[in-house]
Amino acid sequence: MANINTMKQPNQQTSTAKSRLSWLWSEYSVIIAFLIIFLAASIMSPRFLDINNQLNILMQVSIIGIVALGMTIVMLSGGIDLSVGSVLVLVGVITVLALNATGSILIAILTAFIAGTFAGFLNGLMVAKGRIASFIATLGMMAAARSIALYIAEGGSISGEVPSFTAISNSDLWIFDYPVIIFFVMTALVYILMHKTRFGRYVYALGSNEKAALLSAIRVDRVKIGVYSLVGLLVSVAAIIETSRLNSISSSSSGVQYELDAIAAVIIGGTRMTGGRGKIMGTFFGVLILGILNNMMNLMNVSPHLQGFVKGLIIIIAVVFQKRE
Repeated sequence: MANINTMKQPNQQTSTAKSRLSWLWSEYSVIIAFLIIFLAASIMSPRFLDINNQLNILMQVSIIGIVALGMTIVMLSGGIDLSVGSVLVLVGVITVLALNATGSILIAILTAFIAGTFAGFLNGLMVAKGRIASFIATLGMMAAARSIALYIAEGGSISGEVPSFTAISNSDLWIFDYPVIIFFVMTALVYILMHKTRFGRYVYALGSNEKAALLSAIRVDRVKIGVYSLVGLLVSVAAIIETSRLNSISSSSSGVQYELDAIAAVIIGGTRMTGGRGKIMGTFFGVLILGILNNMMNLMNVSPHLQGFVKGLIIIIAVVFQKRE
Protein backbone atom coordinates (compact mmCIF):
# COMPACT_ATOMS: atom_id res chain seq x y z
CA MET A 1 0.00 0.00 0.00
CA ALA A 2 2.87 2.34 0.84
CA ASN A 3 4.33 1.86 -2.63
CA ILE A 4 1.00 2.61 -4.29
CA ASN A 5 0.59 5.83 -2.27
CA THR A 6 4.17 6.82 -3.08
CA MET A 7 3.49 6.38 -6.81
CA LYS A 8 0.25 8.34 -6.64
CA GLN A 9 1.84 11.43 -5.08
CA PRO A 10 4.23 12.19 -7.99
CA ASN A 11 1.38 11.56 -10.46
CA GLN A 12 -0.87 13.96 -8.57
CA GLN A 13 1.87 16.57 -8.39
CA THR A 14 2.53 16.22 -12.14
CA SER A 15 -1.18 16.52 -12.87
CA THR A 16 -1.46 19.61 -10.65
CA ALA A 17 1.55 21.20 -12.32
CA LYS A 18 0.10 20.54 -15.78
CA SER A 19 -3.27 22.00 -14.80
CA ARG A 20 -1.59 25.12 -13.42
CA LEU A 21 0.46 25.57 -16.59
CA SER A 22 -2.66 25.01 -18.69
CA TRP A 23 -4.56 27.63 -16.67
CA LEU A 24 -1.64 30.06 -16.88
CA TRP A 25 -1.47 29.67 -20.66
CA SER A 26 -5.23 29.96 -21.19
CA GLU A 27 -5.48 33.11 -19.03
CA TYR A 28 -2.26 34.89 -19.95
CA SER A 29 -1.18 33.42 -23.30
CA VAL A 30 -1.43 36.78 -25.11
CA ILE A 31 0.76 38.48 -22.47
CA ILE A 32 3.30 35.66 -22.69
CA ALA A 33 3.27 35.94 -26.50
CA PHE A 34 3.70 39.72 -26.22
CA LEU A 35 6.74 39.34 -23.95
CA ILE A 36 8.30 36.73 -26.26
CA ILE A 37 7.78 38.87 -29.37
CA PHE A 38 9.02 42.00 -27.57
CA LEU A 39 12.18 40.18 -26.47
CA ALA A 40 12.75 38.75 -29.96
CA ALA A 41 12.32 42.18 -31.53
CA SER A 42 14.80 43.66 -29.05
CA ILE A 43 17.40 41.07 -30.04
CA MET A 44 16.79 41.35 -33.78
CA SER A 45 17.11 45.13 -33.97
CA PRO A 46 18.90 47.46 -31.51
CA ARG A 47 16.80 50.35 -32.83
CA PHE A 48 13.63 48.69 -31.58
CA LEU A 49 14.20 49.66 -27.92
CA ASP A 50 14.70 53.34 -28.71
CA ILE A 51 12.12 55.32 -26.71
CA ASN A 52 11.06 57.29 -29.79
CA ASN A 53 10.45 54.03 -31.65
CA GLN A 54 8.35 52.69 -28.77
CA LEU A 55 6.25 55.84 -28.69
CA ASN A 56 5.93 55.64 -32.47
CA ILE A 57 4.51 52.10 -32.17
CA LEU A 58 1.92 53.29 -29.66
CA MET A 59 0.98 56.18 -31.92
CA GLN A 60 0.63 53.91 -34.95
CA VAL A 61 -1.66 51.43 -33.18
CA SER A 62 -3.86 53.99 -31.42
CA ILE A 63 -6.48 54.26 -34.17
CA ILE A 64 -6.65 50.52 -34.92
CA GLY A 65 -6.63 49.91 -31.16
CA ILE A 66 -9.79 51.96 -30.64
CA VAL A 67 -11.49 50.24 -33.59
CA ALA A 68 -10.39 46.85 -32.22
CA LEU A 69 -12.06 47.62 -28.87
CA GLY A 70 -15.37 47.98 -30.70
CA MET A 71 -14.68 44.85 -32.72
CA THR A 72 -14.08 42.95 -29.48
CA ILE A 73 -17.49 43.92 -28.14
CA VAL A 74 -19.33 42.81 -31.27
CA MET A 75 -17.36 39.56 -31.52
CA LEU A 76 -18.04 38.78 -27.85
CA SER A 77 -21.75 39.05 -28.71
CA GLY A 78 -21.29 36.44 -31.44
CA GLY A 79 -21.31 38.86 -34.37
CA ILE A 80 -18.80 40.67 -36.54
CA ASP A 81 -18.56 44.14 -38.10
CA LEU A 82 -16.88 44.40 -41.50
CA SER A 83 -17.93 48.02 -42.00
CA VAL A 84 -15.61 49.71 -39.48
CA GLY A 85 -13.11 50.98 -42.06
CA SER A 86 -15.75 52.36 -44.41
CA VAL A 87 -17.76 53.91 -41.57
CA LEU A 88 -14.56 55.54 -40.31
CA VAL A 89 -13.92 57.27 -43.64
CA LEU A 90 -17.57 58.32 -43.99
CA VAL A 91 -17.55 59.79 -40.48
CA GLY A 92 -14.28 61.54 -41.30
CA VAL A 93 -15.78 63.14 -44.40
CA ILE A 94 -18.90 64.25 -42.50
CA THR A 95 -16.71 65.62 -39.70
CA VAL A 96 -14.71 67.78 -42.11
CA LEU A 97 -17.91 69.04 -43.75
CA ALA A 98 -19.34 70.00 -40.34
CA LEU A 99 -16.03 71.61 -39.36
CA ASN A 100 -15.90 73.72 -42.53
CA ALA A 101 -19.58 74.67 -42.35
CA THR A 102 -19.56 75.82 -38.71
CA GLY A 103 -15.91 76.55 -37.91
CA SER A 104 -16.52 74.84 -34.56
CA ILE A 105 -14.39 71.88 -33.47
CA LEU A 106 -16.94 70.94 -30.79
CA ILE A 107 -19.79 70.75 -33.31
CA ALA A 108 -17.60 68.73 -35.67
CA ILE A 109 -16.80 66.23 -32.90
CA LEU A 110 -20.45 65.93 -31.87
CA THR A 111 -21.40 65.43 -35.52
CA ALA A 112 -18.84 62.65 -35.78
CA PHE A 113 -20.26 60.92 -32.70
CA ILE A 114 -23.80 61.14 -34.06
CA ALA A 115 -22.84 59.91 -37.54
CA GLY A 116 -20.78 56.96 -36.26
CA THR A 117 -23.36 55.91 -33.70
CA PHE A 118 -26.14 56.15 -36.28
CA ALA A 119 -24.24 53.93 -38.72
CA GLY A 120 -23.74 51.39 -35.92
CA PHE A 121 -27.41 51.71 -35.00
CA LEU A 122 -28.40 50.84 -38.57
CA ASN A 123 -26.15 47.78 -38.43
CA GLY A 124 -27.79 46.79 -35.16
CA LEU A 125 -31.28 47.20 -36.60
CA MET A 126 -30.46 45.01 -39.60
CA VAL A 127 -29.00 42.30 -37.36
CA ALA A 128 -31.51 42.44 -34.49
CA LYS A 129 -34.78 43.37 -36.18
CA GLY A 130 -34.09 42.37 -39.78
CA ARG A 131 -32.61 39.01 -38.72
CA ILE A 132 -29.81 39.49 -41.24
CA ALA A 133 -26.52 37.74 -40.48
CA SER A 134 -24.01 40.24 -39.11
CA PHE A 135 -21.51 39.30 -41.83
CA ILE A 136 -23.99 40.21 -44.59
CA ALA A 137 -25.45 43.29 -42.89
CA THR A 138 -22.07 44.88 -42.18
CA LEU A 139 -20.75 43.86 -45.60
CA GLY A 140 -23.58 45.88 -47.11
CA MET A 141 -22.81 48.80 -44.83
CA MET A 142 -19.13 48.57 -45.78
CA ALA A 143 -19.97 49.02 -49.46
CA ALA A 144 -22.60 51.70 -48.86
CA ALA A 145 -20.56 53.85 -46.46
CA ARG A 146 -17.47 53.85 -48.70
CA SER A 147 -19.59 54.66 -51.73
CA ILE A 148 -21.24 57.64 -50.01
CA ALA A 149 -17.86 58.94 -48.83
CA LEU A 150 -16.43 58.65 -52.36
CA TYR A 151 -19.46 60.47 -53.79
CA ILE A 152 -19.27 63.35 -51.31
CA ALA A 153 -15.52 63.80 -51.73
CA GLU A 154 -15.69 63.11 -55.48
CA GLY A 155 -13.26 60.22 -55.10
CA GLY A 156 -10.50 62.34 -53.58
CA SER A 157 -9.54 63.95 -50.29
CA ILE A 158 -11.43 66.60 -48.39
CA SER A 159 -9.57 69.08 -46.19
CA GLY A 160 -10.57 71.05 -43.14
CA GLU A 161 -10.41 74.82 -42.95
CA VAL A 162 -9.81 75.09 -39.20
CA PRO A 163 -6.07 74.61 -38.54
CA SER A 164 -6.51 74.15 -34.78
CA PHE A 165 -8.39 70.89 -35.41
CA THR A 166 -5.00 69.22 -35.94
CA ALA A 167 -4.18 69.73 -32.24
CA ILE A 168 -6.22 66.62 -31.37
CA SER A 169 -3.70 64.27 -33.00
CA ASN A 170 -0.57 66.39 -32.93
CA SER A 171 -0.41 67.49 -29.29
CA ASP A 172 1.08 65.59 -26.39
CA LEU A 173 0.97 65.29 -22.63
CA TRP A 174 4.41 64.58 -21.15
CA ILE A 175 5.84 62.02 -23.61
CA PHE A 176 2.53 60.60 -24.84
CA ASP A 177 0.63 61.93 -27.86
CA TYR A 178 -3.07 62.59 -27.38
CA PRO A 179 -4.16 59.64 -29.60
CA VAL A 180 -2.20 57.26 -27.35
CA ILE A 181 -3.82 58.73 -24.25
CA ILE A 182 -7.27 58.48 -25.86
CA PHE A 183 -6.55 54.83 -26.70
CA PHE A 184 -5.57 54.10 -23.08
CA VAL A 185 -8.67 55.89 -21.75
CA MET A 186 -10.97 54.09 -24.20
CA THR A 187 -9.43 50.75 -23.19
CA ALA A 188 -10.09 51.48 -19.51
CA LEU A 189 -13.68 52.59 -20.16
CA VAL A 190 -14.52 49.59 -22.36
CA TYR A 191 -12.88 47.26 -19.81
CA ILE A 192 -15.13 48.66 -17.06
CA LEU A 193 -18.19 48.44 -19.33
CA MET A 194 -17.58 44.82 -20.32
CA HIS A 195 -16.32 43.40 -17.02
CA LYS A 196 -18.05 45.49 -14.36
CA THR A 197 -21.54 46.28 -15.69
CA ARG A 198 -24.78 44.46 -16.44
CA PHE A 199 -24.51 45.34 -20.13
CA GLY A 200 -21.16 43.56 -20.32
CA ARG A 201 -22.59 40.45 -18.68
CA TYR A 202 -25.48 40.48 -21.14
CA VAL A 203 -23.07 40.68 -24.10
CA TYR A 204 -21.11 37.67 -22.81
CA ALA A 205 -24.36 35.78 -22.22
CA LEU A 206 -25.56 36.61 -25.73
CA GLY A 207 -22.33 35.36 -27.27
CA SER A 208 -22.31 32.17 -25.20
CA ASN A 209 -25.88 31.10 -25.93
CA GLU A 210 -28.40 33.46 -27.49
CA LYS A 211 -31.39 31.19 -26.82
CA ALA A 212 -30.43 30.85 -23.15
CA ALA A 213 -30.01 34.61 -22.92
CA LEU A 214 -33.48 35.10 -24.40
CA LEU A 215 -34.97 32.62 -21.92
CA SER A 216 -33.21 34.49 -19.12
CA ALA A 217 -35.33 37.56 -19.92
CA ILE A 218 -32.44 39.45 -21.52
CA ARG A 219 -33.64 41.90 -24.16
CA VAL A 220 -31.47 40.37 -26.86
CA ASP A 221 -32.51 42.79 -29.61
CA ARG A 222 -31.73 45.83 -27.48
CA VAL A 223 -28.36 44.42 -26.51
CA LYS A 224 -27.48 43.78 -30.16
CA ILE A 225 -28.48 47.28 -31.19
CA GLY A 226 -26.52 48.67 -28.26
CA VAL A 227 -23.45 46.63 -29.23
CA TYR A 228 -23.36 47.85 -32.84
CA SER A 229 -24.15 51.44 -31.82
CA LEU A 230 -21.24 51.32 -29.39
CA VAL A 231 -18.96 50.03 -32.14
CA GLY A 232 -20.03 52.97 -34.29
CA LEU A 233 -19.28 55.40 -31.45
CA LEU A 234 -15.78 53.98 -30.99
CA VAL A 235 -15.18 54.13 -34.75
CA SER A 236 -16.18 57.80 -34.70
CA VAL A 237 -13.51 58.45 -32.02
CA ALA A 238 -10.96 56.78 -34.30
CA ALA A 239 -12.26 58.82 -37.26
CA ILE A 240 -11.72 62.09 -35.40
CA ILE A 241 -8.10 61.14 -34.67
CA GLU A 242 -7.51 59.98 -38.25
CA THR A 243 -8.98 63.17 -39.71
CA SER A 244 -7.19 65.56 -37.37
CA ARG A 245 -3.71 64.16 -38.15
CA LEU A 246 -3.49 66.11 -41.42
CA ASN A 247 -6.79 67.98 -41.12
CA SER A 248 -8.03 65.95 -44.07
CA ILE A 249 -9.43 62.55 -45.01
CA SER A 250 -9.02 60.50 -48.19
CA SER A 251 -12.26 58.87 -49.33
CA SER A 252 -10.38 56.23 -51.32
CA SER A 253 -7.48 55.17 -49.07
CA SER A 254 -8.39 56.00 -45.45
CA GLY A 255 -9.74 53.10 -43.43
CA VAL A 256 -8.76 50.46 -46.00
CA GLN A 257 -8.27 47.01 -44.38
CA TYR A 258 -8.89 48.43 -40.90
CA GLU A 259 -11.40 45.65 -40.36
CA LEU A 260 -8.67 43.06 -41.06
CA ASP A 261 -6.27 44.67 -38.58
CA ALA A 262 -8.99 44.97 -35.93
CA ILE A 263 -10.13 41.35 -36.34
CA ALA A 264 -6.52 40.17 -36.23
CA ALA A 265 -5.89 42.05 -32.98
CA VAL A 266 -9.08 40.69 -31.40
CA ILE A 267 -8.36 37.08 -32.36
CA ILE A 268 -4.72 37.33 -31.26
CA GLY A 269 -6.07 38.67 -27.97
CA GLY A 270 -7.97 35.42 -27.41
CA THR A 271 -11.55 36.40 -28.26
CA ARG A 272 -13.47 33.53 -29.84
CA MET A 273 -15.03 34.03 -33.27
CA THR A 274 -18.16 32.32 -31.97
CA GLY A 275 -18.47 34.80 -29.10
CA GLY A 276 -18.92 34.53 -25.36
CA ARG A 277 -15.24 34.29 -24.48
CA GLY A 278 -12.52 36.91 -24.54
CA LYS A 279 -11.08 39.88 -22.68
CA ILE A 280 -10.59 43.54 -23.41
CA MET A 281 -7.03 43.43 -22.09
CA GLY A 282 -6.38 40.54 -24.47
CA THR A 283 -7.29 42.83 -27.36
CA PHE A 284 -5.07 45.57 -25.90
CA PHE A 285 -2.04 43.27 -26.00
CA GLY A 286 -3.14 41.87 -29.37
CA VAL A 287 -2.99 45.40 -30.78
CA LEU A 288 0.49 45.89 -29.31
CA ILE A 289 1.67 42.59 -30.81
CA LEU A 290 0.49 43.69 -34.27
CA GLY A 291 2.21 47.04 -33.77
CA ILE A 292 5.51 45.39 -32.84
CA LEU A 293 5.32 43.00 -35.81
CA ASN A 294 4.61 45.86 -38.24
CA ASN A 295 7.44 47.89 -36.72
CA MET A 296 9.88 44.99 -36.97
CA MET A 297 8.98 44.34 -40.61
CA ASN A 298 9.62 48.01 -41.37
CA LEU A 299 12.95 48.01 -39.50
CA MET A 300 14.02 44.89 -41.40
CA ASN A 301 12.90 46.39 -44.74
CA VAL A 302 10.28 43.71 -45.38
CA SER A 303 8.11 44.64 -48.36
CA PRO A 304 4.84 46.29 -47.25
CA HIS A 305 3.07 44.04 -49.77
CA LEU A 306 3.95 41.03 -47.59
CA GLN A 307 2.68 42.52 -44.33
CA GLY A 308 -0.90 41.53 -45.13
CA PHE A 309 0.28 37.95 -45.65
CA VAL A 310 1.87 37.97 -42.17
CA LYS A 311 -1.35 39.28 -40.58
CA GLY A 312 -3.42 36.63 -42.35
CA LEU A 313 -1.03 33.92 -41.21
CA ILE A 314 -1.23 35.18 -37.62
CA ILE A 315 -5.04 35.03 -37.70
CA ILE A 316 -4.98 31.43 -38.92
CA ILE A 317 -2.43 30.38 -36.28
CA ALA A 318 -4.43 32.10 -33.52
CA VAL A 319 -7.66 30.33 -34.57
CA VAL A 320 -5.85 26.97 -34.69
CA PHE A 321 -4.62 27.48 -31.11
CA GLN A 322 -8.14 28.43 -30.01
CA LYS A 323 -9.55 25.21 -31.46
CA ARG A 324 -6.95 23.15 -29.63
CA GLU A 325 -7.91 24.58 -26.25
